[in-house]
Amino acid sequence: MLEVENISINYGDTQILREVSFSLSAGEIVAVLGANGAGKTTLLRGLNNTLPVANGEISLKGQTLDELSRAEIAKNIAVVAQENETKFPITVLQFVLAGRFAHGGAFGWETETDLGVAQDCLRLCDLEELERRPLNELSGGERQRVLLARALATEARILLLDEPTNNLDLSHQAMLLRLVRDRTRSCESAAIVITHDLNLASEFADRIILLSGGKVVAIGSPGEVLTEANLRDVFGVKVLLDENPLTKNTRVTTIY
Repeated sequence: MLEVENISINYGDTQILREVSFSLSAGEIVAVLGANGAGKTTLLRGLNNTLPVANGEISLKGQTLDELSRAEIAKNIAVVAQENETKFPITVLQFVLAGRFAHGGAFGWETETDLGVAQDCLRLCDLEELERRPLNELSGGERQRVLLARALATEARILLLDEPTNNLDLSHQAMLLRLVRDRTRSCESAAIVITHDLNLASEFADRIILLSGGKVVAIGSPGEVLTEANLRDVFGVKVLLDENPLTKNTRVTTIY
């Protein structure tokens, strides 16, 4: 679905990402891990073509992002950014309907299909009772769920999620991850998720990309990437690795 070949991204004269390469396949969830400043959010912004790539190439279904219009990218790639980008005095329903814009709709001109999709996404994200509430009156966790609902409403096949579980309680964290997993399985979709929670990544990701200083340190299954040596080198801490007794996945405990 998505091919990333040796991309580098700069902010002014500073190189933030260096020669990053990987592919994303249908049905796959890839977690991106790394310390603060590793380039995780910069990578997501490059994948959405909101930051220019200095070198290398990003291809979507055989075409580079530079060859595609903004609307074509929006139909295929949706972003769940951090919730502080949702403090606007519009209603929850209006904000989620904005995700249908790439399908030809605009405020005041939405079709019945657009409205139905938006309301279905509100229901999936446990937001039905809040559809008429202004965004700037919601809690951080509620706004985070609104962002997910809008991304789902786009019906894009690729989801880019930046710390999507921030401000969510345990039940809504589980809901979000279940929705993302269900979408990848049922719609031939895929997701890239930035998270600081190593154990969360171990449980839900098919593969992990570990970044440090803008470079890929390791890429592979959670068991291949979450090693004592990798985590010591990237985060500067000692860890104890064992097996989750229920799922058999790698479990990480920091040694203080």
